[in-house]
Amino acid sequence: MHTGGETAVIEALRQQVECYRRLARLSEAQHEHVRHGRTDCLLDILRQRQEELDRIAALESDVAPVRRNWQHYLASLDAARRALVEGLMVETRMLLERITAGDRDDALVLQQQKLSVGGEMARAAAGIRAGRQYAPDPSRRQSTLDVQT
Repeated sequence: MHTGGETAVIEALRQQVECYRRLARLSEAQHEHVRHGRTDCLLDILRQRQEELDRIAALESDVAPVRRNWQHYLASLDAARRALVEGLMVETRMLLERITAGDRDDALVLQQQKLSVGGEMARAAAGIRAGRQYAPDPSRRQSTLDVQT
């Protein structure tokens, strides 16, 4: 016999896995937007990711009470439900590892882009300074010659 609380926990775990699956897909889309410099699309992806994280946090209220004594909870389940819960937890860990690895890669790409843009800005500023060396000084009055023939 299964209790209502047991069923609620398993359903919350299933829904969390679905959220993590969506997060993994969003992470892949994020990677493409980072790679191609699509800032507006990236911001939309980040908003969607936050929505998924908010869903996961809301579902955690059903899971948190059993997490405190996880081994006892697992021992209280029949073999089929224990296997289901353990499978959901394994999938959650795998998805989290994939998402985290993707985020680390994207952070490195963004850092490299930042350094590249910084270098370009420094070269442009140096070019402007060099150009000013040859430009007339506006504080000095230029003499004009009136040549009449």
